[in-house]
Amino acid sequence: MKRWLLAFLLLALPTMAQGRDALTIGITQYPSTFHPNIDNMAAKSYVLGFARRPVTAYDAEWRPVCLLCETLPTLENGLAARERTPDGKEGIAVTWVLREELRWGDGTPLTTEDLRFAWEAGREAATGFGPAEFYRSAYEFTAHDARRFTIRFDKVTFEFASLGDFAPLPAHLERERWRADPRGYRMRTLYDTEPTNPGLWNGPYRITAVQPGSGVTLERNERWSGPAPHFRRIQVRTVENTASLEAQLLAGQVDMVAGELGLSVEQASALMRRAGNRFQVEYKSGLIYEHVDLRLDHPALSDRRVRQALLHALDRPQIVARLFEGRQTVAHSTVNPLDWVHEAATRQYAHDPARAVALLEEAGWRPGPGGIRVNASGERLSFELMTTAGNRSREAVQQVLQAQWRAVGVEVRIRNEPPRVLFGESLSRRRFGGAAMYAWISAPEGVPRTSLHSEEIPSAERNWSGQNYTGFRNAEMDALLEALPQELDRERRREMWRRLQAIYAEELPALPLWFRQDAHLWPRWLEGVRPTGHLNPSTLWAEEWRAR
Repeated sequence: MKRWLLAFLLLALPTMAQGRDALTIGITQYPSTFHPNIDNMAAKSYVLGFARRPVTAYDAEWRPVCLLCETLPTLENGLAARERTPDGKEGIAVTWVLREELRWGDGTPLTTEDLRFAWEAGREAATGFGPAEFYRSAYEFTAHDARRFTIRFDKVTFEFASLGDFAPLPAHLERERWRADPRGYRMRTLYDTEPTNPGLWNGPYRITAVQPGSGVTLERNERWSGPAPHFRRIQVRTVENTASLEAQLLAGQVDMVAGELGLSVEQASALMRRAGNRFQVEYKSGLIYEHVDLRLDHPALSDRRVRQALLHALDRPQIVARLFEGRQTVAHSTVNPLDWVHEAATRQYAHDPARAVALLEEAGWRPGPGGIRVNASGERLSFELMTTAGNRSREAVQQVLQAQWRAVGVEVRIRNEPPRVLFGESLSRRRFGGAAMYAWISAPEGVPRTSLHSEEIPSAERNWSGQNYTGFRNAEMDALLEALPQELDRERRREMWRRLQAIYAEELPALPLWFRQDAHLWPRWLEGVRPTGHLNPSTLWAEEWRAR
């Protein structure tokens, strides 16, 4: 009897592993909204990767690919054609054809009318969609039939085949809500008032339950026409405290921790030493720029010399060595060395406290009471430093930054907020009190217009769209950001990128820290997850995930 039971269990184990049909994922943030076009937040991109699809994306090899379309347009295949705009400018007409049998989760066919609605809403500035420049440039939308559509742009860019995050919105559910009040639409959208409505979702999964602030449940979308996903149910659990997230992984309360929003590399490395071979880990370097945004209309931070002094005061190589086991790459601009347009000769700020002090003195900040510098009016050189509450790694970095700045007479007050508040309110409405530490995640050769162009400074008039949270204004940078996408010659584009990085390093609208390496932690039985290392999350290919 005992031998029979043992044999049964041995036979059953592979079957039980193959029969896994649910997956629980831990991440450190909760989306501020579920609307694809309102607010940009990594947590939202990760969750929505399961449930919706844009027309195009960049894959794990950093190549543009079709997700909802059949073929990427090119000048050679005739789907793109240069032309003159009605006002005589050089433009381009680009055509995409949607795949057959696309449907929303309620069974309604997904058609070009859903893309027309997304375009209409984006063109209306009061809606507050981003990126605003895409909708400004896309001056005409033509639906030839239910699957074929053409967008006319008033400029020719090197990335014309990629639609970025432009994705269909369910016109049958959302159009009338938007038409009734474009400015108030962001507060009335079904994506937030009724996120479990199946008609909102067109991906392999749909959202079936939401626990505000703590988690999202997704189940197979029976209307999905692509390859059937392996898992019946996906649960994404938000645990903002990374130490608690680590404990839940070890206790089996979550199966995996998403590298896009999970444990830092040093936490993952320590966990792997303790856990042995329980998990598999992949350390992925990518286009993830950890930095400190500076609010440039802050009285002290408006002076470029102060910003340069703040960077000279930091020993970033030491921070990387001590806090991250040397796994991060110190940044000197917004452009990662992995990207072909990176300029190695960009100005670098060595750890030089003496130079930091000299710059502060030059800017009129003299030693004051308690070692904190003051100006001629007696105002202290003091500001707030914010980041995502509960992120143990970032909070440790904050303590070091605070100490190194105090050593040169700068007072920093730490005040952190939950990610959905920091990104959904404090940053997007420019309510932070001086500095905010977080990461930008970009596409390969992603032109940073939305974070650096003066037209992208969030304002009430634009319904808080745009991501230039620092308030950076520089006429030469604006001109570069407008001209760069329109330059099709790679070598001339490289020169423009070189100048962009030089301006950034001189002006320092934000303080570069490092380019992040993410730690993806999976159970041994999971396969098919492919981290991308850029802004399109691995979840956009979740139908390829399998249990061994």
